Amino acid sequence: MKKYQLILLIDDNRIDNFIHQHVLSKADVSEDILIKNSAVEALEYLKNPDHVFPDVIFLDIRMPIMDGFGFLRAFEELPEEKKSAVKIFLLSSSIDPIDVEEAGKYKRITRFIQKPLDISQLSPYI
Repeated sequence: MKKYQLILLIDDNRIDNFIHQHVLSKADVSEDILIKNSAVEALEYLKNPDHVFPDVIFLDIRMPIMDGFGFLRAFEELPEEKKSAVKIFLLSSSIDPIDVEEAGKYKRITRFIQKPLDISQLSPYI
């Protein structure tokens, strides 16, 4: 598997973040893993030109204030040169057909993954 400079985890569930960070760290797929506990917090980070832009984003769908789809709409407003190479994986506790259908509207989504994250789900994609 390729080793990335930065992976960004966006999830309001701190336990899920802890588990997913552990899985990714153990797989040694990134130099650094950054955790943001909300989509709003993640967008603030991404809009700052001084911050390193992630190579991969793992995005929860169900979050308060701004859900994963709201994040994706706002992400589209970021400069193309920054976002063009980013791989985005949607994470969900359940595979709701409505969410799967909605996810299909976003070309930037690499894969829809059911929680908890398992590295074997990613090997063909990262």
